[in-house]
Amino acid sequence: MGLWDRLTAGLAKTQEAVTGRIARAFENVVGERLDDATAEELEEALLAADLGVDVSERVLDALRRRRGLTGVEAWREALAEEIAAVLTAGAPAGYALEPPPGVKPWVVLVIGVNGVGKTTMIGKLAAREKARGRRPLVVAADTFRAAAADQLAVWAARAGAELVRGREAADPSSVAFDGVSAARARGFDTVIVDTAGRLHTKSNLMDELAKMRRVIERAEPGAPHATLLALDATLGQNTLAQAREFGAGIGVDALLLNKLDGTARGGAVVALVAESKLPVALVGVGEKIEDWSEFDPAAFARGLLAEGRAPAR
Repeated sequence: MGLWDRLTAGLAKTQEAVTGRIARAFENVVGERLDDATAEELEEALLAADLGVDVSERVLDALRRRRGLTGVEAWREALAEEIAAVLTAGAPAGYALEPPPGVKPWVVLVIGVNGVGKTTMIGKLAAREKARGRRPLVVAADTFRAAAADQLAVWAARAGAELVRGREAADPSSVAFDGVSAARARGFDTVIVDTAGRLHTKSNLMDELAKMRRVIERAEPGAPHATLLALDATLGQNTLAQAREFGAGIGVDALLLNKLDGTARGGAVVALVAESKLPVALVGVGEKIEDWSEFDPAAFARGLLAEGRAPAR
């Protein structure tokens, strides 16, 4: 299944919530420009998808400037383009979740609150690395949650990745140090470091993450090379506060968005990128190890609107 198919399938619940409403709204367009009545219907549909007021108004303002469009498909194409434009403008241009030239091992730190599916996203990230021909090592630095390392070991095995773990209640920073050092000594290409889930409002736990970053850098200068924040897509706009606080407290390079297939509020991704200015690196669209997709703004926007064809390249 390709990127387009995965994103479209993963957005099925959101499509159910908004697609019919959007199509009906465009059927009522009077003339070749967006009229007020249609704009109002569209705004309700976009809000139902959880794009939020600011992003919905931004998209509608852009649509109002369009001229000469006729037919539902032309208007839906224009809407997809404007949503993709918000996503593209919100994230750094040219970001890619790839190791810088000459960096080995490439160290990725994964953070997030409890219950967002961080473990499964680490497994999928490891599977992505294997698919790229790289040799990944997963480091179980969540030493506080019972059976955390055991769960991570299952996902690492599914991905074909090796695992480094410490004893229960060990200092997570020392486990991370040992894992990164082992990766360098044994020639691994990628190191993915798990961390204990923590509330973004707890300053002492955020301080612990900052310590872990410093310790990792001692093991591998310049590391971690990417800090990824795992988020639960079913939370909709509630993810904004998490991105805001983790970004301010630790620093985040990109987002891992899990459970996209389980929400009717997929439009919140647009608001999340627009506010956080962070790219979405990877999305989880199911429970299996292969149920992940790279994020592409154009494909996502089309999938959000359930258009029946992949974007042109």
